Amino acid sequence: INLNPLFPVTDGAYWAYAVMLLALVLFAAGIVGNLALMCIVWHNFYLKSAWNCVLAGMAFWDFLVLFFCLPVVVFHELTLKRLLGDLSCRLVPYLEVTSLGVATFSLCALSIDRFHAATSPGPLQTPKVEPCQSILSKLSVIWLGSMVLATPELLLWQLLQETVTQTDTFKVDICVREPSAELPENIYSLVLTYHEARMWWFFGCYLCLPLLFTLACDLVTRQVLKKQHVREHRLRSTVMALTILYITCNLPESICNITLAYISAPASAVLPALALPALSLIGQLLIFVRCSATPVLLLCLCRSLGQAFVDCCCCCCEESLGQNCQNRGKL
Repeated sequence: INLNPLFPVTDGAYWAYAVMLLALVLFAAGIVGNLALMCIVWHNFYLKSAWNCVLAGMAFWDFLVLFFCLPVVVFHELTLKRLLGDLSCRLVPYLEVTSLGVATFSLCALSIDRFHAATSPGPLQTPKVEPCQSILSKLSVIWLGSMVLATPELLLWQLLQETVTQTDTFKVDICVREPSAELPENIYSLVLTYHEARMWWFFGCYLCLPLLFTLACDLVTRQVLKKQHVREHRLRSTVMALTILYITCNLPESICNITLAYISAPASAVLPALALPALSLIGQLLIFVRCSATPVLLLCLCRSLGQAFVDCCCCCCEESLGQNCQNRGKL
């Protein structure tokens, strides 16, 4: 077994370089974008509306997924070893599912907000600055609900070590989605039930729910918004764009899991040996693509957030140029 996936340069090394390059691009874009979005909302008093704070909450969980899960997944793909062992085997799925829940309920909340704004009597108003207590109460419902719904993931996964061949002593780490038999009987039965229903639970809750909420609210308010300000059309387009990105990144994995679950023969017998690991990696990368693309999409579509980001960059450039001029003057 070659412990260095980058040397010598073979087909496997090209694959490793491609994965590393993609991971670096996603990591850099996602970390910068999500941090920028959180800092803009946090430091700008006039942007602390419920709408922007929900978006900042999504950015926080996307940041956690990219900062913690992406390095662990890429390291395991390249070395076949799991950073932090069994802890990361449980924590990575938990953070990813929690992020899915936060995105799902945030999209539902944004859709309801647009519906309420369009159907309320009187003229539409710009989002007002809300007190911290009101914002925290709304975010806590989204966050706590998502964290509670993702709790079974902590008990569902376990780390196993297997040898590649019978004559080989090198063991690879494998995260298996199977509840441990050492769990108490009541908890084991609950986790087993969750495991059996997980595929359709993900499809219904984390895929169909935000799609139905967004489409329903959009269809109901479309006639009303035709007569409203351009800003309302932009906010509506933002919600639709976020939903399209979310569905695009999550739909392939759901379809793949449902297809593999209902084929007559075992998946390992029908597909090539490397197909299942490749499909798993693609599903992971799509999650990271969503986490990286979401803040970029928001900064491009939300004029207030995008303008604040440009102003922040301009201020940083002016300070840097001013400091350089002062240093040259001293010389």
